[in-house]
Amino acid sequence: MEIPALTDAEELTCDVLVIGGGTAGTMAALTAAEHGANVLLLEKAHVRHSGALAMGMDGVNNAVIPGRAEPDDYVAEITRANDGIVDQSTVRQTATRGFDMVRRLESYGVKFEKDELGEYAVRQVHRSGSYVLPMPEGKDVKKVLYRQLRRREMRERIRIENRVMPVRVLTAGEGAERRAVGAAGFNTRTGRFVTVRAGAVILATGACGRLGLPASGYLYGTYENPTNAGDGYAMAYHAGAELTGIECFQINPLIKDYNGPACAYVANPFGGYQVNRHGERFVDSDYWSGQMMAEFAAEIASDRAPVYLKLSHLPEESVSALESILHTTERPTRGTFHAGRGHDYRTHDIEMHISEIGLCGGHSASGVRVDDHARTTVPRLYAAGDLACVPHNYMIGAFVFGDLAGADASRYAPYEGELPSEQLREAHELIYRPLRNPDGPPQPQVEYKLRRFVNDYVAPPKSGSRLSLALNAFERMRDDIAEMGARTPHELMRCAEVTFIRDCAEMAARASLARTESRWGLYHDRLDHPHRDDASWFHHLDLYKSPSSGAMEFTARPVAPYLVPVEEFTPLGGPSRLLGEVHAEDVATAGAREAAPVARDGGAGAGPGSAGAAETVAEVGSEAGSGPGGELLDPSHDPARSATRLLELVALAEEQPELPSLRPYLTDFAPAVRREAVAVLTETLPPGTGPALAEALRDDDAEVRAAAAASLRELVETLPADQALRDGLAAALAEPDATVRAAALEVLRALGLGDTALFAASLTDADIAVRIEAVRALVSVDAADELARAATTDPSREVRVTLAKALATVVTNQAEPPTTTAPPTTPPTTLTALTALTTLVDDVDALVRAAAYGALGTVGCPPPLAARAATALSDPTWQVRAGAATALSAADTAAAVPALTRALTDPNADVRKAAVLSLTRHTTAEEARAALTTATKDSDADVRAYASRAL
Repeated sequence: MEIPALTDAEELTCDVLVIGGGTAGTMAALTAAEHGANVLLLEKAHVRHSGALAMGMDGVNNAVIPGRAEPDDYVAEITRANDGIVDQSTVRQTATRGFDMVRRLESYGVKFEKDELGEYAVRQVHRSGSYVLPMPEGKDVKKVLYRQLRRREMRERIRIENRVMPVRVLTAGEGAERRAVGAAGFNTRTGRFVTVRAGAVILATGACGRLGLPASGYLYGTYENPTNAGDGYAMAYHAGAELTGIECFQINPLIKDYNGPACAYVANPFGGYQVNRHGERFVDSDYWSGQMMAEFAAEIASDRAPVYLKLSHLPEESVSALESILHTTERPTRGTFHAGRGHDYRTHDIEMHISEIGLCGGHSASGVRVDDHARTTVPRLYAAGDLACVPHNYMIGAFVFGDLAGADASRYAPYEGELPSEQLREAHELIYRPLRNPDGPPQPQVEYKLRRFVNDYVAPPKSGSRLSLALNAFERMRDDIAEMGARTPHELMRCAEVTFIRDCAEMAARASLARTESRWGLYHDRLDHPHRDDASWFHHLDLYKSPSSGAMEFTARPVAPYLVPVEEFTPLGGPSRLLGEVHAEDVATAGAREAAPVARDGGAGAGPGSAGAAETVAEVGSEAGSGPGGELLDPSHDPARSATRLLELVALAEEQPELPSLRPYLTDFAPAVRREAVAVLTETLPPGTGPALAEALRDDDAEVRAAAAASLRELVETLPADQALRDGLAAALAEPDATVRAAALEVLRALGLGDTALFAASLTDADIAVRIEAVRALVSVDAADELARAATTDPSREVRVTLAKALATVVTNQAEPPTTTAPPTTPPTTLTALTALTTLVDDVDALVRAAAYGALGTVGCPPPLAARAATALSDPTWQVRAGAATALSAADTAAAVPALTRALTDPNADVRKAAVLSLTRHTTAEEARAALTTATKDSDADVRAYASRAL
């Protein structure tokens, strides 16, 4: 392609410019538009499927749901996880605003897991709080957000420009008057130069995922979304904004040979856990943090390796549930990977390893410095999402800070002055320079070389000498990057990304060199400074581009006094100290040139420590049928016609069609067209969507029915609970397709459209999954009698397990406290549950007995059942022993404590953990406290942690 003239730029104007169409960017655009601003959203890919969120999300890690968790507890936990180096005012925004954001997302159609009564099913994964909220349909979050962006009222305010990649934020003014006024970039399809004048700029470009090189060697086989190359980090830096915590890397556990998360936090609530090759749990850290990763790395380096995510001990219903989550959301190829190796969770545990390094605020603490309104240190420039330094902010935090940025930025009108000509020239040169060297080194080779240096010299454990070698290498890489060649706009995009990666690599190395201590476990492990130094380094380390020299400079900024006290840390605030530039050590020679090599004293581990250095996304179309006449209901309708109809639907989706416009496609002869019509109906959500989807549940084609069922589940939070929808779903309960019947029950329950009689009729359904949905539906209407009758008669183990748990839920729903006394003082619902559970503790299946005993911990465990639970602590099946220990939590203290004390010697760690948790409800007894004290020395990390907390 030809290099376009600098003067031939396409200029765009807006009130608020949002760069990045992922999690934070879409929310920023929506909020700014709702506040009346004219918004321009730039995305280098396509907003419909861009950003890390488009890969799916299996749950929320930081949902502070009222009644289940407190904002201050969450802020304290994040403070501890980040070794005290936090701005609590930003973390608290996520803690206090997260629940409203969950409700807002629900109103859009995002589905979070709820129990039978519609309460959020928050799980406790970390040891000091219940914050994990699963998302059963998490694969569809981005689709839901895109649907909001395309609403008519939003389309009037939000202009989306796909395939436009900004490379620099433009600023105007000097000193304190300097502010963001727009951006410069180019079209990644046509190559045209693009400039934007704006009132405010919001950076939402995600993490720097392409920093370290994966063990596979593939450039794009990264743990993070590989399109996130550090664009925003580099743009913020060159605009003069401060970045902070860049030395605190993101490093994650992953599946060996598959660069995706092992998702232990998803498996934990189901009973999965991380173990070494001996089956021993080894992680003592309370949170998914650098300390946990240090323990993880130490285990992998020991003779106790390999490390596994253990799932093979779980019952079938748990394994099936995990497969449905793990193989359909964050990494849909995961199931294919396991199948290709002949592995199954029932027979093989999952070998784990450690990812490459990256920079990420949302999963670690490295990002652009922001305040509690997402403002950076450059006026009218904002940052949100994984780009912003709000430690462990995750998805909900990205939405919260996108919302904050959009609201604050909406106050500004477009810049009216001349766009800065020198900055435009620099941006133009950065973009088009590779076209002058079409035969120069190709981008993949240059990027591979750069990221190999990151692995060799920057990845932990760190040392001053290795970091200094890294800086020397990155300086040399400037020439390699300047000589890169390109011929197409796409190649220009990749070359620009390499410049961002190099900037981030230098920031990571210099920041790591500047902080002369070890902190955050594996994230910043300095071999030459192995200890934490709170006296000198209880500070944020900020970096910025010097406005005078252009050099990278540093400031140590004391941690501000906390809003929520945390016992382990006492920040004092105070003035910052200027560190200036951070220079590499002299590593040209090994030791002084004038001295001959000498033997090292003290053996292999000795030696003086360093003095320190502080000194394409392919457009996916719908299938047009399986072949000539293969799936057509009318031979006169051939595949060519179906293809035309599919293209019509794609165009129609962009026009927000009403239901009558879609009706002809929903009843088309070709199943492929009807299936695509269901997808368009789901995306555009016109009035009448619910009944139309219920009607599609009765389609002749199985794939159309499955699509309709999936859509109803996805949209359940947004569908009006009207009679037409109820009638359609009730009719679907008579369909021969079990998937349809199960989906109909689930939606009827979630929308409160069913009753006891309607749900109870499905308790005799031939399909197990349908009966389980019927049980959940009956819980929602507190049908204790129907549940109790089914508990003793259903032939399926999985259903009886579900019924045992359901009986406990019904008792909890009616707020009846556990009882340790016999009838007649026992409330009727509790008596009904106890009668059924008394039968189930004698069930022929061990897992049913285990579930029944576990339910007694909620329902109550009167003396006869307490005696049986104590006996069951000797059952040969560990799940029964664990359930019996749980039951004794609700038994009389005098009977429970001796039995639970004996259970602390059980060979199974899950049984011992259950015993510890039950003893925490009997701590008024001295014997219970003594037993818990003994448990603090247990070989299992979880047992020790829970015992310590109880005391």
